[in-house]
Amino acid sequence: MKLIKKTTLLLAGIMITAMSTFAGNNDRAGQAGASELLINPWARGSGWGGVNIAGSKGVESMFLNVAGMALTRRPEIYFTHTNYLKGSDIRINAAGFSTGVGESGAIGVSLMAMDFGDIKMTTVDIPEGGIGYYTPQFFNLGLSYSKSFSKSIHGGATVRLISESIADAKASGVSFDAGIQYITGWNEEENNLRFGLTLKNVGSTLNYSGDGLSFRGDPPVLSNYQMTLEQRADRFELPSVMAIGAAYDWKLAENHILTVAGAFYSNSFTNDQFIFGLEYSFKKLFSLRGGYAYEKDAANEEDTFTASKGLSGGATVEIPLGKSGKRLGIDYSYRTTHFFDGTHSFGLRISL
Repeated sequence: MKLIKKTTLLLAGIMITAMSTFAGNNDRAGQAGASELLINPWARGSGWGGVNIAGSKGVESMFLNVAGMALTRRPEIYFTHTNYLKGSDIRINAAGFSTGVGESGAIGVSLMAMDFGDIKMTTVDIPEGGIGYYTPQFFNLGLSYSKSFSKSIHGGATVRLISESIADAKASGVSFDAGIQYITGWNEEENNLRFGLTLKNVGSTLNYSGDGLSFRGDPPVLSNYQMTLEQRADRFELPSVMAIGAAYDWKLAENHILTVAGAFYSNSFTNDQFIFGLEYSFKKLFSLRGGYAYEKDAANEEDTFTASKGLSGGATVEIPLGKSGKRLGIDYSYRTTHFFDGTHSFGLRISL
C-alpha cells in the first residue's frame, strides 16, 4: 500500500513538472510534415478527444498509448472508416489486429490509409484542368509490442513505416512510439486510478523525390537544346508529441461507472493541448463519452493551428456473441471543426 501511494505521488509529480516545462513552439508551426500521424483513426478513442492516454486498451492503444495493448489478451480485430472534414471528400480507413503472446506480452499490427479522391491535374498553361486526374496516397503501417511487467505496470513500443505519394513524387520514413501505463487505486481491491505517459512520432526526417520534381529547361550556356533539370526538396521533420494522462473510475451504482480523464499533449510543432473527458458505461454493454481539447487561440479561426474546435463525442454498443466471451463492438464518434461539417468516424470491433 505504501509503495502504491509513493508511486502515485511520483507519477503525479512527473505530470505537473512536464506541464510546467514543455510548451508548444509557435515559431515552428507548420514546419513538420506527415501531419496525418496526429489524426486519431479509431472511432472509440476519438470520441473523447484522445484523452484516454492512461486507460486505452487493445488495438486503439497502438495510436493512443501502446502500453495498453498488453491489457487485452484476447485477439481483437478493429476496422474504422472516417469521413474527415465532411465536405472535403477526404476519407480515412484504418484496420488493426492485436493478440496476447506468451504469459504477459501482446503484439499488434495497424494500418491507416487516407483517400483524397481524384484531383484534377493542372498546369500553368492549362489552369482549368481537363488533362487528367491524380490520386495522392498517404498510409502508415505500424508494428507494436507491449508487455505487462506486473499487475500495475505495462509498457510497449511501436515502429511505424510512413509513406506519402502524389503524382510522380514520393516520401517515406520510419517513426517510433513508446509508452507506459500504471494502474493503481486507493485500496488493493479496486484498481480505479490510472496514469499514462507516451512519446510519439520520433524518427527520421523525410523528403520528397521523383520525376515530379524535374522539368525541362535551358542549360546555363547558350545552345539549341533543352535539358531535364531536377529540383531538390528540403527535408522535413515528423510531428513528435509527448502526452501524459490520468483517469479515475467512479462506481455510481451496480454496473454503472463514470470515468473522468485528463491529458496534456506537448506538441513540438504547434500549441500544447489540455484535454478533458468523461465516459459513462453500463455493464460493459453501452458507453457514452465526450471530450474537450483546449489550446491557445483554439476558438479563433484565424489564429488557431488545428482544424478542430475542441469538442468531441461518441458512443459504443457491445454485443455479446454467445457465452464464450466473444464480443462485437460498434463505435461512433463526432469531432467538431472550424471548417466543413465536422469529422465522423464509424468503427467495428471483434473480440475473439
